Amino acid sequence: MKAVVVEQYAPIDQIGLRDIAMPEPVPGQIRVRVQAASIGFVDGLKVEGRYQTKDELPFTPGAEFAGVVDAVAGDISGIAPGMRVMGAARSGALAEYIAVPAEAVEVMPEGLSMEAAAAFRTNYLTALYALGERGSLRAGEQLLVLGGAGGTGIAAIQVGKLLGARVIAAASTAEKREFATSFGADAVVDYTKSDWRDALKEATGGHGPDVIFDPVGGEVSVQAFRSIAWNGRHVVVGFAAGTIPALPFNLPLLKGGLLTGVDAAQIARREPDAQARVMTQLSAWLNDGRLVPVVGKVFGFEDFRAAFKTMQTRAALGKMVVRIG
Repeated sequence: MKAVVVEQYAPIDQIGLRDIAMPEPVPGQIRVRVQAASIGFVDGLKVEGRYQTKDELPFTPGAEFAGVVDAVAGDISGIAPGMRVMGAARSGALAEYIAVPAEAVEVMPEGLSMEAAAAFRTNYLTALYALGERGSLRAGEQLLVLGGAGGTGIAAIQVGKLLGARVIAAASTAEKREFATSFGADAVVDYTKSDWRDALKEATGGHGPDVIFDPVGGEVSVQAFRSIAWNGRHVVVGFAAGTIPALPFNLPLLKGGLLTGVDAAQIARREPDAQARVMTQLSAWLNDGRLVPVVGKVFGFEDFRAAFKTMQTRAALGKMVVRIG
């Protein structure tokens, strides 16, 4: 089969497609014929060896996928060849086939496209866990979403609206702000302007955001916390800006504020009950049509490098998806 193979940590230009052996599932695993896989910020870091944990070389990048069950090993109930499934793994999704434990996948809701299914799990799990479990977002509260046009940002806007919040999206270009508005943002601000906190204050009626969803980092994160409402909750999701901010400890004291973090990769292991609650709610929203995952740009398998580059330049609107099958 064909797969993207990282033989040495390197920029994406130096990574290619290779012919490798098809994975054979062991008991308890299924093999999926991958039809679509998504590309996230973490995937780009892993390819270059800059993520906090490193995959053993050689490896195939890509954590999220959607496809059709090709083979089942052992006694597995509820999953059979021919079923359309979506799932997540540590790596291996940018390939024509992937073998994963049966619990790593779920059957796709009717009517959901392969591209949407591949773009769903991590972003929306992160968004609902961050806002519901960590941020305790309540109906009627005001939510600020930094990086509001990215994959996790758009997911947070949609989830925030479903939870009953008023959503303000912060994004760096008019195109990104329009994109955020089209998926439910009630107001937008340009955080590249020196007076953007004044615009945020106006957008929240002088109250400030009750919850901040932050996948950006850098100085904008510190400035956002300075604007937080009393008893506000700032949820750290990532550092797409490339800089980890240093928050003065007097700010949480003065604001009565809470700074908390989310690492989606650890939720299933450390908080399985929370993961189950979140996925149950997300599945219910998917099945009743209240939640439709946002797909950014779709690339062909041979053009996988362009998907990475678009994501890495932060020009992406939504999540990048590679069509494989």
